[in-house]
Amino acid sequence: MDKEVRIEQVEELTDEVFEALERLVPQLSSSAKALDRDFIAGIVASEASNLLVARRQDGSILGSLTLALFTIPTGVRAWIEDVVVDSQARGLGVGQKLSEHALQVARDAGARTVELTSRPSREAANNLYKKIGFVVRETNVYRYSFD
Repeated sequence: MDKEVRIEQVEELTDEVFEALERLVPQLSSSAKALDRDFIAGIVASEASNLLVARRQDGSILGSLTLALFTIPTGVRAWIEDVVVDSQARGLGVGQKLSEHALQVARDAGARTVELTSRPSREAANNLYKKIGFVVRETNVYRYSFD
């Protein structure tokens, strides 16, 4: 599978990419709201967001990942969010290719660190992140919800 999958950054929101996200996002979160095309187009257009997709040789989209890059007084930081691989393609290395590509984009942008979170119940994902070099941090993660 490794050579059959290529990772690309979405430069323009096409119907194909939007439809793939409509299929993939519910596999990531059952509570996610329906996607809004203009909102996703804003992510694609943003300099702070990098929407990556994994494509099979036939062009079909197998997964996606969003890499956020931001500059703070202590340097450039990066955060990986919304990693999702189609249920039909899990275990084939797609998540690893997406994550490794995101790490390279972050490195090229001068990021000092790349962070992500993953629910403990997502054992395969957690094992993957550890395999590629992420380490669990001793920190508190806080969330403030507006809804």
